[in-house]
Amino acid sequence: MRRVLAVTFTPRGRLYYVDAGVTQASVGDDVLVPTESAPEVARVVWAAEVEIRAELPVCGGLAGEADLERELRNRRLKAEATEVAKAVIAEHGLPMRVVAVDLDDHSGEYGRLVAIYYTAPQRVDFRLLVHDLASALSSRIDLRQIGPRDVARLVGDVASCGRDLCCTTFLTELEPVGARVAKGQDLAANQLQAQGQCGRLKCCLAFEQEMYDDFERRAPAVGSRVDTEQGPGVVVGRSVPADTVTVRCSDGQCLVCPVSLVSQRSRTASTVDGRSPRHSLPD
Repeated sequence: MRRVLAVTFTPRGRLYYVDAGVTQASVGDDVLVPTESAPEVARVVWAAEVEIRAELPVCGGLAGEADLERELRNRRLKAEATEVAKAVIAEHGLPMRVVAVDLDDHSGEYGRLVAIYYTAPQRVDFRLLVHDLASALSSRIDLRQIGPRDVARLVGDVASCGRDLCCTTFLTELEPVGARVAKGQDLAANQLQAQGQCGRLKCCLAFEQEMYDDFERRAPAVGSRVDTEQGPGVVVGRSVPADTVTVRCSDGQCLVCPVSLVSQRSRTASTVDGRSPRHSLPD
């Protein structure tokens, strides 16, 4: 058993997991998390002893006063660099929107490299822009165009389900979601319900598809004649999340039944009170 910490670098942002090592950190503590450039300050949002085989980065200990001051300074520098980038882009009249800015070091200045993430409706000729940005920020500039799903991942938001976006919390990779998935979940006719905050199909449709496929294998189709504990009936509705079907019995009563308690009738069987199934149930 190892003690694992779930940490986030931004409030309500994506979760990262680290091995606590010898650090005795609790929820709400600020800790140092190793990154590609240097240790970054992150806040613990979950801590527990779990059995895990994956290799995780080891926590660098609790963040001290100097670490917290450096983190505040870096946030200020990022905010300043964002405003400078927006002003220079406006001067050039380019259709670009700055989404985020990242620095490559913790020297107390802008850094040797400033990465600017932006969106644009099309490809932009920014050769003159890079020169002016490098002069204004006294750094090398790396402009990175990103798509709508990456924008939602960086900015964050609340999804229609009321929870934080999956891409900002636990999803490590953004898998493509096709129209077939939305159609299989009966969402093709309601595009607004199928779209996420980014305007693309919701990421959750992809990892929920396995549940829908399993339900489709086990559950009778709408219109099928089935037997229930209350007698025979016909399926008039289905609920995948609840794993149930709605059955209309011969007396007109509708019952919500778990799929496991419903058995599909064969086409050759079955009569109800000596009559054919066609006349035993209401249309």
